[in-house]
Amino acid sequence: MEFPFDINQLFSERVSILDQSLLGSRKSASRPDLQAHIATVIDELGRASAKAQQLTAPITSASKLQTQRHQLYLLKDGESNGGRGVVVGFLKVGYKKLFLLDRQGAHIEAEPLCVLDFYISENVQRHGYGLELFDFMLQHKSLEPTLMAYDRPSPKLLSFLAKHHCLTQSVPQVNNFVVFEGFFQNRSGSVCAPLTDQGMYGYFGPVEKGSPQKAGRRHQTLLCDGERSGASGAEGSSVAVCSASLPPAIGILPVLPFPERGIFPQQGLHSSRPAVCPSVPPPRALQGKTHQFP
Repeated sequence: MEFPFDINQLFSERVSILDQSLLGSRKSASRPDLQAHIATVIDELGRASAKAQQLTAPITSASKLQTQRHQLYLLKDGESNGGRGVVVGFLKVGYKKLFLLDRQGAHIEAEPLCVLDFYISENVQRHGYGLELFDFMLQHKSLEPTLMAYDRPSPKLLSFLAKHHCLTQSVPQVNNFVVFEGFFQNRSGSVCAPLTDQGMYGYFGPVEKGSPQKAGRRHQTLLCDGERSGASGAEGSSVAVCSASLPPAIGILPVLPFPERGIFPQQGLHSSRPAVCPSVPPPRALQGKTHQFP
């Protein structure tokens, strides 16, 4: 997507990460005119995405980004358009509080990172840009795609996830979000998800800094009988899920280091995708947004 101004002046990196500040580079922080151009780029991308998805109104815009706690990954080709650069596409993600059902029908309250909007310009699709952008986001978040939720994914996006990340078995939900089998694999029995160190991104969302109450429990796991425990301390966890399969008792169990339990992806794990995915039937078509990517 071309613009009548220098894209390289707005975005210094091949992939820029934009948030509420709408800053694409250090230079744009002190230049109101550059920030206005960045807003124009985001608005045009949002309109193009809405048109491709056949939506009545864009779900991505500069004003929306400024008022929401989302992040937008913008990919450019700095050598095109006579060296002025072009915008290839964007990927918008954000944390959402969701009420989900696992394969056994147990209710789970979680706040995973969600794919909210994903668009690659039509004239450069099927060149690997979508995969480059998606993998960059995974590297930046240190997250596996199976631990994410997807807002009304199109058949194209489902095929993309099946081809590149072997995500084929989704767990039916009553809302518009799609999650896959691996999303629930860290919760065996009634063990609730443990906490992470302060100041780091937790399993499903940011962990609040400076909270002794949360820090004191980050190496423990709460067990309970079929109910979310508030007074017992489960509020310090991003997810509080308990099973009625255990007898009515409460206890504290030590949690093994994350790599030993297989709870969190190890550093760099997401960059090594399976070379060959098992042969599976094509994913079912879902009504809703159409994600555009190569």
